[in-house]
Amino acid sequence: MYCTRCGAQNSDGSRFCTACGASTEPGASTYGAGGTASSWASAPPRRLRRIMSEKKIGGVCAGFAEYFEMDVTLVRLIWVALVLIPPFPAGIAYIIAWIVLPRA
Repeated sequence: MYCTRCGAQNSDGSRFCTACGASTEPGASTYGAGGTASSWASAPPRRLRRIMSEKKIGGVCAGFAEYFEMDVTLVRLIWVALVLIPPFPAGIAYIIAWIVLPRA
């Protein structure tokens, strides 16, 4: 059986495509309300929040890492690099995010 969305070959009994995750069941729509491909229509929406269990200062970097599905160390290094670049006010942005983002 071939996926109608990406064309990958799947086993006959599979319910989802192994390459793109789209449903292979007849009658299942792979396109959402906006006409774009939506393989995880029932997934809950992601929320940007501060992760207190992984915090070093305020949990902001851990929250951004979870939201963007990145390693928290990489996000921390990006914040430090942005603080060192003079025209970007990353320190102010961090403090604002610390105040505005809700705790997890």
